[in-house]
Amino acid sequence: MLDRDGFRPNVGIILLNQRSQVFWGKRIRTHSWQFPQGGIDRGENPEQAMLRELHEEVGLLPQHVQVLARTRDWLRYEVPDRFIRRDARGHYKGQKQIWFLLQLVGHDWDLNLRATDHPEFDAWRWNDYWVPLDVVVEFKRGVYEMALIELARYVPYPDFRADLRTDHRDRYFGGGMTQCVKGVGGRDEVSDVRHPSLAFNCHSNRAGLPLELPPGATFEPDPKTSMGDCNNWAKKQER
Repeated sequence: MLDRDGFRPNVGIILLNQRSQVFWGKRIRTHSWQFPQGGIDRGENPEQAMLRELHEEVGLLPQHVQVLARTRDWLRYEVPDRFIRRDARGHYKGQKQIWFLLQLVGHDWDLNLRATDHPEFDAWRWNDYWVPLDVVVEFKRGVYEMALIELARYVPYPDFRADLRTDHRDRYFGGGMTQCVKGVGGRDEVSDVRHPSLAFNCHSNRAGLPLELPPGATFEPDPKTSMGDCNNWAKKQER
């Protein structure tokens, strides 16, 4: 379903935890990271599409989240020809998106990358709000920056707003990222995403689970939502 200009209606999702960190997913079998997103089906409105994509891509249900805000207008990006199927070239241009800012009110272990038979991500992590856009496919970066800037005012944590006033965005919009990520198969690695061939196994914490080592994030599920029950979270990811 395309509009008259060749853009497919789409939704994007910025999911916050209680520390104003955002869900960051690694696209399956690639080294690109992104927010959840997906097309709006015929007969759906943007919020209905967002809730469907939220479940399909990260396993969350409406009761797990609170909608904080959405972008006022469509944000558009064009897809280069080399990423477009030959039969679609000439009439398909790219995506136009409504972006939603959501608050996770469930638990970290409610996240499930295998909620469907066609997973979008094979690893995920929490990242500081101003994500490093150099690990996002290049043609999406402008839309990501516009969405993050427009929705930042609705992040409900005073500490985050103070950080925004000092404008730390450049630190993330241009920086690289060395990290340890959660894989759906239980295999966790530390790697520099700019050089994905450099990888090694993570050490374990006292609970016997892999440590999270990304900048601004921790391995432990958020204590305000998880009550520190790491074992339940780990079992959920193995399903």
